[in-house]
Amino acid sequence: MALHPTIARVTDRIRARSAAARGLYLDRIGQAVSKGPVRGHLACGNQAHAYAAMGQDKDALAAAQAPNIGVVTAYNDMLSAHQPYEHYPNLIRTAARRVGATAQVAGGVPAMCDGVTQGQPGMEMSLFSRDVIAMAAGIALSHNTFDAALYLGVCDKIVPGLIIAAATFGHIPAVFVPAGPMTSGLPNEEKSRVRNAFANGEVGRDALMAAEMASYHGIGTCTFYGTANTNQMLMEFMGLHLPGSSFVNPGTPLRDALTAAAVERAAAITALGNDFRPAGDILDERAYVNGIVGLMATGGSTNLILHLPAMARASGVLLDLADFDEISQSVPLMAKVYPNGMADVNAFHAAGGLGLLMRELMDAGLLHADAKTVMGDGLAAYRMEPKLTDGRIAWALGAQETLNDKIIRPIATPFAATGGLKQLSGNLGRGVIKVSAVAPERHVIEAPVRVFHDQNAVKAAFKAGEFTSDTIVVVRFQGPQANGMPELHSLTPTLSILQDRGLKVALVTDGRMSGASGKVPAAIHISPEAAAGGPIAKLRDGDVVRLDALAGTLTVLVADLDQRPLATADLSANAWGLGRELFAALRAQVGPSTEGASSLY
Repeated sequence: MALHPTIARVTDRIRARSAAARGLYLDRIGQAVSKGPVRGHLACGNQAHAYAAMGQDKDALAAAQAPNIGVVTAYNDMLSAHQPYEHYPNLIRTAARRVGATAQVAGGVPAMCDGVTQGQPGMEMSLFSRDVIAMAAGIALSHNTFDAALYLGVCDKIVPGLIIAAATFGHIPAVFVPAGPMTSGLPNEEKSRVRNAFANGEVGRDALMAAEMASYHGIGTCTFYGTANTNQMLMEFMGLHLPGSSFVNPGTPLRDALTAAAVERAAAITALGNDFRPAGDILDERAYVNGIVGLMATGGSTNLILHLPAMARASGVLLDLADFDEISQSVPLMAKVYPNGMADVNAFHAAGGLGLLMRELMDAGLLHADAKTVMGDGLAAYRMEPKLTDGRIAWALGAQETLNDKIIRPIATPFAATGGLKQLSGNLGRGVIKVSAVAPERHVIEAPVRVFHDQNAVKAAFKAGEFTSDTIVVVRFQGPQANGMPELHSLTPTLSILQDRGLKVALVTDGRMSGASGKVPAAIHISPEAAAGGPIAKLRDGDVVRLDALAGTLTVLVADLDQRPLATADLSANAWGLGRELFAALRAQVGPSTEGASSLY
């Protein structure tokens, strides 16, 4: 199938925009590759330090003939998604020895849980943790003793941070190793109902706690389709996972066999063999376009609109909001997974999963089927699904049609004709809105605004009964320079209740919503942010704002906006407590959200 004209046009535009940056990047990793396997260039003393604790692997390491795989792990047992990684190092070392390779844990990276910090001060460090993870992984790999790297990470900022590191060390192969989702717990619809009932004062905290514990009940990724599971989709669409590995539950024989197969694949694609696949070659404009296509087809997290530009810049590829918008208009929404539907990722996987979606998209010319991956040149392997036979993985054709059309639909009869993401622009700046879970009658909201500088003030106004008419809630000074751009997911129940009461409501913010943002219209990532002098800082209570997701506009209907002074906010409370004082330098140098809100470049 010929490449869809929109995909071809957007890719060509990205390639042209990125020519200088990508050329410089390829030159740099080419220089690193030309030096050959690095361990041979280390002094004996350097090598002895690196191998001192390696026991039975010492001789193989010293001979420098076998591939040595560096493991960067985001293990901790506070994150259910990352707890399974506790036992991966031993499994990885054993699998490496079976194929004549060695493996070492190069280092660990932090991994915070946005589910724990939602609505809390710690959320103000969440976005910056992505850049810290990239730097920590860089330190781990700086020892220069590895022929390939395995990256163990799942959740929100962890995978993007690890991708930035993998691109930075683009001269060696990179294989990402998932841990899988937890088994299904309390249905998402019931969890949402209890949350709204609590926000409305109808049930107590004991009922809320019982519902939350029944939903988040075991090891593995949370099962809704938020940022963590969007990351897993992305790694498969970008060719950095083994095919079909994203949504296999932890603690199963298939999960362990896939981890061992990832080790074998990493050992097979180093410069010591005949199928060298450095990460920098895989992470080109085609990979990022394929990732955006997957984001739109599955209705994935808006957080990736921040992360993908930051990830791409690390490999010399420059993305713009217009790229997301244009791809969204040509890629249909083919999946309904909570919060865009009631199913969870386990049901999605059972209904045909990513393999079925990728086959449909490839056949329609909506993916770069020739993109390089860790499995080979092209995405053909990603039509397949893994099967476990006698302890070994083999790939076979998966579902050829949906097994549940309430969860996955073919490209000919999608849930919606577009991916549900729109770029917004107007006299308030640029931003984005995700409407895949928003009812069509709410795609255009025009109403007076209430302006807040803190999400807790919104909740207080709600409890005081102050929202009695159509309202656009503006929460500003929530951008990366102001306070690290926290997610405002804890506002979702409040705004949902107002909407359920029959009011027209929307959110406008220079902050973020969660990867689980849902049915309330939300214009997010507004740039320039208020702290950088953006026009959102000129809004006043009562101004009428029109949010038009159909036209892609965000406009305040006043005549004197240019003449108004900028509002200011006391941001001193954001500067200290729970470690926030350590991030002052990042807040001072962070870039705009339209470029990924990165402090690294």
